[in-house]
Amino acid sequence: MHSRPVRSALYIPGSKPRALDKARGLPCDAILFDLEDAVTPDAKVSARSILQQALAQGGYGARLRLVRINALDTAWGEDDARAAADMDCDGVLVPKVSDPADLDAVAALVPDLPLWAMMETPRGVLNAQAIASHGRLAGVVIGTNDLANDLGARTRGALTTALQHCLLAARAAGIPAIDGVFNAYQDDEGLRAECSDGRDMGFDGKSLIHPAQIEIANAVFGATPTEIDLARRQIAAFDRAARDGQGVAVVDGRIVENLHIVTARATLAKADAIAALERT
Repeated sequence: MHSRPVRSALYIPGSKPRALDKARGLPCDAILFDLEDAVTPDAKVSARSILQQALAQGGYGARLRLVRINALDTAWGEDDARAAADMDCDGVLVPKVSDPADLDAVAALVPDLPLWAMMETPRGVLNAQAIASHGRLAGVVIGTNDLANDLGARTRGALTTALQHCLLAARAAGIPAIDGVFNAYQDDEGLRAECSDGRDMGFDGKSLIHPAQIEIANAVFGATPTEIDLARRQIAAFDRAARDGQGVAVVDGRIVENLHIVTARATLAKADAIAALERT
């Protein structure tokens, strides 16, 4: 199972040097360097070299650095993929993945980098298990805007089945899943509620459209002091029970079995990984 934090994954336009520079100082866990939706058609070609120079310059610390290319059926996709293959990044984010063949096509152009899939089409959701099982795939990002548009959905609740289907596929494959964006970037309470919904569903983090959203996403998807304290107490109690020849323990009036200890250790590992990232 993955351990790298992806609580907050911020989209940054690959065509804007000022935004690329500012991103170096932002406390997000991941940066989604965008050559697709955030870049106008007239800037797409120049965006490749601008982004390549920014990544070569470095300064992004231990954040996960993914480059979202344009789809291969566009005028820019193939050249994006070839350029991304030579960029100093951690992976390529492939838009509108509808079946494993879409990943195969990008993998042929990007031989050495992990691939991530945007799950944002009805066909992609229906093929989520096959997509998530692809040998080159390292994670999925939900594209809720495109998915809602294709479905004609007006609420997040209408996407619940699709979100859960993609999450199930990611969990079965042992890869991270990042929830879709919240468009009203000035609505903190709305963002917090949607982050909480995604976290309760099981997502690892939230994709973001504005730096102002980072703090809330990090807080909601992080390990809280209460969760860390409970995890430590569960492990200690279970260890004591094991020494006494017992298979279960009791903490705060609740039974603690081995499956709870697996979760507790994962919580502590997550907290340690977040702390290490924040020190960089």
